[in-house]
Amino acid sequence: MPDPTLRRVRRCASRHFAGALVAIAGTTCGASAAADVFRQVEVRGAEFIPEADIQMTCGAQAGVDYSVYEIEAIEDCLMSTGVFEAVSVSGEGETLVIAVSEIDDSPGRIEAAVNYVSDDGFLAELSAEKYNLFPDTYGALRLSANADVRALEANLYRADQWGEDWDLGLDVIAREAKPEDAGYSERGLRIEPFVAWTPSEDLRLEAGLGWRDYRLADVDSEASALLIAEETGSISAPYLRFGLSFGRNVDLGDNPSGWAKAGYMLRLDQFIWNIGSGEALSDTRFDLTTQLPLGERIRLLTGLRGGAVRGLDGNDTRAIDRYFPGADTFRGFAPRGVGPRDEGTALGGNTYVVGSLEAQRDLGRVLRLPMRAGIFLDTGASWDLDDDLGGRIDDGWSNRSSVGLSLTFEVSETPVSLYVAGPVSQRPGDETQAFGISFAARF
Repeated sequence: MPDPTLRRVRRCASRHFAGALVAIAGTTCGASAAADVFRQVEVRGAEFIPEADIQMTCGAQAGVDYSVYEIEAIEDCLMSTGVFEAVSVSGEGETLVIAVSEIDDSPGRIEAAVNYVSDDGFLAELSAEKYNLFPDTYGALRLSANADVRALEANLYRADQWGEDWDLGLDVIAREAKPEDAGYSERGLRIEPFVAWTPSEDLRLEAGLGWRDYRLADVDSEASALLIAEETGSISAPYLRFGLSFGRNVDLGDNPSGWAKAGYMLRLDQFIWNIGSGEALSDTRFDLTTQLPLGERIRLLTGLRGGAVRGLDGNDTRAIDRYFPGADTFRGFAPRGVGPRDEGTALGGNTYVVGSLEAQRDLGRVLRLPMRAGIFLDTGASWDLDDDLGGRIDDGWSNRSSVGLSLTFEVSETPVSLYVAGPVSQRPGDETQAFGISFAARF
């Protein structure tokens, strides 16, 4: 279903854009109006309307000479759409800043989609979202399924619950999966209320106290003896989560105007699972991305992600607790393609780390499609088990690496990302995958 807010933006903009052009034309003819050239356009304050739509609705573009009167005309044009409480357009150095405050009257949307990701294959998806589902509360529901995976995710989020910096949320996540190559099935349900504190644009802290029920079942009779020993019924217990996000100026989208500044983004999460159950676990995860401009249309992306899980009560981890890098998280290797193995079955590792280095170039429009291409190197490992079956399983550190090419483009508003990659170093038994693709076609 098309977003009615966007329809209204475009409808009102077309009605008033001619008047804005007249104002702009009139002012550009005046010799007394000083003009500035801005190398990029930045939209701030957008919550419901895509930033690109706000930028293009009234013709704000990088590399154009804008006088003071032309900037005022853009403000008037955006205000005339009727979807903003306030609009301010101003220059900050080489950046034209469009700051908006939206009127929160969106009735929400319902969408059906077909997704493809290398880890789970094709997924049919049905999603719904609504702003002001309850007063000042955003609500969302997403269902996805294929032959191997079924998942449900529901979210409630209330911004500014206790002042401008404090938000309140609730996440419900349920998942059941039995991939053909895993050798077991997993089922899980998580319910987590959380609070978030955002003292600045660069920093966000979260804390959640939730409950989780999960199990490892249906282990194949020919699977590793370790997996057979790890099979378990329901483990049901509370957990704690602490999260930190810190960074700025990282834009992984297709708009090259977001490439002009160096940036970084760090995400840290600490889980304490299964509190009070005798199966307590410490689970630490991190994800760091940096962006460095190398030219007007070229940038260098670096990434480093990893995790470590440990038992806190003398207990061992299970496969459903451990890490399985591969596919989109380690290009050149198949899902569950890297790490300790036994009897041909992937066991995962208590610890993993994957680093990436990628140079990307914006190609502009190729065959009328916006495209960007890249060349990358991925390297890392997954290692360490609590039980190596008396030394039968090799769970030591062993670095793997791969190189490849990436391409991202958009077809009828459907983003498509694909890559080809090949291992440079690998271990016997690793599962490789030369090609990966992901897209989400929405209806």
